[in-house]
Amino acid sequence: MARYIATVALLATYSLMGSVMGHPGADIEAEIAERAAWINSPEYRSLDTCKSSIKSRDQKLVDARVDKFYQLREKRGLAKRSFRDVLLTSHHSNKTVTPDSTPEEIFGSDNSCILQPKTTEGPWVAGELVRQDITDGEPGVPLTFDVQLIDTTTCEPLSNVALEAWYCNSTGVYGGVSARGNGNPNDPKAKYNAALRGIQFSDDDGIVSFDAIMPGHYTGRAVHIHIMAHIGATTLANGTIAGGHIAQVGQLFFDQTLNQAVNEVSPYSTNKQSFTINSQDGIMAQEAATSDPVLNYVYLGAEVKDGIFGWASVGINPKSVYTARPAAYYTGPA
Repeated sequence: MARYIATVALLATYSLMGSVMGHPGADIEAEIAERAAWINSPEYRSLDTCKSSIKSRDQKLVDARVDKFYQLREKRGLAKRSFRDVLLTSHHSNKTVTPDSTPEEIFGSDNSCILQPKTTEGPWVAGELVRQDITDGEPGVPLTFDVQLIDTTTCEPLSNVALEAWYCNSTGVYGGVSARGNGNPNDPKAKYNAALRGIQFSDDDGIVSFDAIMPGHYTGRAVHIHIMAHIGATTLANGTIAGGHIAQVGQLFFDQTLNQAVNEVSPYSTNKQSFTINSQDGIMAQEAATSDPVLNYVYLGAEVKDGIFGWASVGINPKSVYTARPAAYYTGPA
C-alpha cells in the first residue's frame, strides 16, 4: 500500500536541551524526569501482586512458545536439535542466554512481568498499519518477539488491545520521520518509509507477535523497542486503527551480550554512531530499578545471525489515559 507520512514541521526544528540526545530531536533528561514522576505516582502498580495468577498460566505459554520455536526454525531452514541444547532460562538484564540451556529453563519460568512507566513516546508516527511483519525489506538479524499484556487491576490477560511497536533499523535510523541525527532530511523517500513500525491486536491470552529484525543503535541510547497500547481501538478499511485511548507507553530492552553479538553482524557493524551500553542508558536504569524491562530470548540456531525469538509480559492499567505526541502522521494513500 502506498503510504504518505507527513513529518511534523516542529520535529525538524527541535533544539537539543540536554547534553545527550535520547531520540532524534528529544531531551533524554526530560524523559527521565517524566518517568520518575510516573513511578512515584499513586497510579503506578507493579505486577508483583499478579505472580501467582500469571504462574498458573505458565504451562499454556510454555507449549505455545515451544511450538513457535520449532516453527521459526523450520521457516528459516535450520536443522532441528534437542530442546536440551537450547538455553531456555527466563531472561534478566544480568543474565546471558546460551544455546546450552534447556527448554524448561527458558520457557518454563517467565519472570519478566513488567510495568512500563509512562514516558515520552519518541519518534512515534500516528496511524501505522495493522500488520505482523514489519520488516519491509530491512536487512538484519531476524527477530520475532511476543508481548503478553496483563491487566494490573485484575492480573488477567488483556485481549483485543492494539499494541503498537516501532524502532530504528540496523544502522540506527527511524523510518517515517526526519530530525537532526536521524537519516537524511533531504531524502524525499524518507517520509514514505514505514519499516519497523506496526500494530497487532492481542489474542485471548493477551499476546501479540511481531516479525522483524533486531534493532540497531544510535547515539545516546541503548538498543530498545518502543511500545504503545491502545484500548478500545478498531481497524479501519485502510489497515490503520481509530478510536479508543492510549493506556501505556514504554520501551523494551535487550541483554548487553546480545546487543554486542548483533553489533558484530553486518549491516549493524557498519553503523558509525556511538554505541551506548545498557549501563549508560538513564531510561533503562530507571526502569530496571522497579522492574525487568529486558526481553527473554533464545537463539533459533547456533549463531545470533540465525535469528532470535524473544518474549516479555507487560502490565497495563486499561483505565489509564495518556495523550501522545506524534512526530509524524499517516494521512492516507499517496
